[in-house]
Parts: sequence; C-alpha cells; structure tokens
Amino acid sequence: MRSLRHLLIGFLLFASFAVKGMQSDSSKYLLLDFALQLEITDAVDEMYNFNFRKAEVEFAWIKYNYPEHPLSYFLYGISTWWQMMPNLEDRSEILGEEFLAYMDTTINKAEELLEVEEDNPEAYFFLAGAYGFKGRYYSDNKNWSKSTNTGRLALKYLERSREFTDISPEILFGDGLFNYYSIYIKENYPLLRPVLVFFPKGDKELGLQQLEEVATNAFYTRVEAIYFLMRIKAFDLNQTFDALRLSEYIYNKYPNNPYFHRFYARMLYQAGQYSQAADVSFEILERLDNNQLGYEAISGRYASFFLASLYRSQNNDIEAERYYKSVIDFTESIEQEESGYYLNAQFYLAKYDMASESYESALERIDIIRDNTKRRDAINKEARKLKKEIRKSR
Repeated sequence: MRSLRHLLIGFLLFASFAVKGMQSDSSKYLLLDFALQLEITDAVDEMYNFNFRKAEVEFAWIKYNYPEHPLSYFLYGISTWWQMMPNLEDRSEILGEEFLAYMDTTINKAEELLEVEEDNPEAYFFLAGAYGFKGRYYSDNKNWSKSTNTGRLALKYLERSREFTDISPEILFGDGLFNYYSIYIKENYPLLRPVLVFFPKGDKELGLQQLEEVATNAFYTRVEAIYFLMRIKAFDLNQTFDALRLSEYIYNKYPNNPYFHRFYARMLYQAGQYSQAADVSFEILERLDNNQLGYEAISGRYASFFLASLYRSQNNDIEAERYYKSVIDFTESIEQEESGYYLNAQFYLAKYDMASESYESALERIDIIRDNTKRRDAINKEARKLKKEIRKSR
C-alpha cells in the first residue's frame, strides 16, 4: 500500500494558484493582479528549487500587505510540503503540523472571504486547493477516513469554482488528477473501491490528456502536473523515455531540488543510460556529503544502488560491493528494510559473500530478504534458491 502515497487522494491535489479567465469582475481579485502573479511565479520557482528562505521572503511580503487574504498562507503551506518531500515516510512531525496549520488558516481565510462575498471565486479556489493538499497528506499517513472527507470537500469546491471561470489549463489540473487516479485506484486497489463510491466517475484517458495539456500550457500548475506525469509515465504506463524527458526538463529547471534530482537519475538508469546515471548519482552523493538541503538517506540509497549496479555490470566487484553496502547503510538508517533497493542489495551481497566463502554472512542476508518479503515474491524465490546453493557449497 506504500505506493498509494503518491496516488490516492493525491489525485485531488491541485495547486490552484491562478484564476485566469474568471468571468467575474477581476479588478478586485488579488490573484488576477498581473504584477503580483509575476512575484508569485518567482517565489514559487525559488520554492521548487529548494531556496525556501528566498521564496518565503516574497510570501511574507504578501502576508504583510494582504493579511486577511488566504494566498500567503497557502503558499507557506506548499513550501512546507516540499520541505517534507525528499522523505515523506520520515518527515518531521513538526513540519507536518506546520503544514496542516497553514492549510487550516487558508481555509479559514477563504471562508471569511465567502462571508463578505457569497460567490467569491478566489475563496473557492483556495478551499479546493487547501482541502486537496490536506487530503494528500492524510492519505500519505494512511488516514483513509480523513483523506476521503477532505477529498470530497476539495471536489465540492472545485465544482463551485468552475462556475466562475472558462476551462483553462489551470482548472484542468484538478480534473486531470481526479479523472486519472479515480480509475487507476479502482483498477489496482480493489480494497479501496468502497471509498470511490463517494466520488463521481472518472475517465483515465481524459485525465491523462488533461494533465498533458496542463504540463504544456499552464502557467502556475505546470510543475505539479509534470511531477504527476513523470510518475504516471514511469510507473503506471512504462513510458520510460517520456518520463526521462520530463525528468530531465524539470531537473534542469530546478537543479537543487533533491526529489527531481534523484528521479532524473532513476529514469536515466531505467532507460539504460548508465554512464549519465552514474554521473548524476555521484553528484547526489557529493551533495549529501556536503549536507545540502534536502539530500538525505533516500537520495543516497538511490544513487548508491545505481552505482553498484553499474560496477557490477562492469565486473568491478570491489566497487559494486562497496556501493551495495552503502545502500544497506542508508536504508537501515531510516528503517525502510522493505525497500526493493535494499533487498536487491542484500541479495547481491549474499552472492559476493558466497563467492568469498563467507557463508554465514550470506545466510544472514538471505534471512533478511525472506523476513521482509512474501514467499511468492521473485526475490524471495531467488533467495531460497541461493540458500540451497550455499548449503551445497559448504
């Protein structure tokens, strides 16, 4: 169920920064102030590039000048979310509480706007966006009841926002996520089908088309759309080279974003571009050694595994073993022993142990694999086969 961390109520996540095309009087709406849009764009770019302090200087300026408007609190919340992104499984409880507080304040400020103007389009956009982010947060924490409830509210306000705007790439972002993932979850997670009873019927192909349009044409929601498209193409559709193209673009645009950095390395590796994957992996490890913001054990695990695999393909067993051991160290430091990278590293190290007649160490690694997998899993079967070979060799 871990893969749901980027799937379930994630389809309701839409950073609705822009409200282009509103059919109401736009002069009084903050988000339609062109100069301010430029300020927001620069700040959001800094945020995605992990320059949070610089981004939040701009957010503070917005908060100072518009203290009763939800915009600054929404942006602070998204900034906090991305600070957690490098390792959502081990994120700080303090950051989580801070994120929820910002989104709750966004909701409160938006509701106050509705008290003044019943059909305030900005209010509906912020309510949809804030509830969407909260829904994703709760799904990441496997709090299905809260994620469902907040997801329904996000959809409710998304529907209301459509009353005030022409269809545009910004609006299509929320629709695209819902249309795609509502069907994807139904197809791949039958135990969660009862949850989907509470939501409208989606359209997977339409959702993908909508996300493609947002990634190509949107102004504010483009990065979030690319983030989801990368994952869909890489892991759902097996369109590795499309995912690589997107990951290369987004990494080059935000080279200090550790999530985009390691995703790019992963796509290079999956596409068989091993030399480039190695170069990017070395850079990740160097940044980790230099304690660069956001670079931590998960990034180190990815990079080490790619390097180990490269050296193994070159029959450089000494370097391969070294980096497989790094995979082990990084993974155990965050207690994620069920990771496929970790289990494969244990398997290859067990083979190296067997070759050097370190049979006890090899058997210990095999036991770790079997303890963290099911008997029908491929690596479990391989581990049992290797165990038989070791017994014959002793």
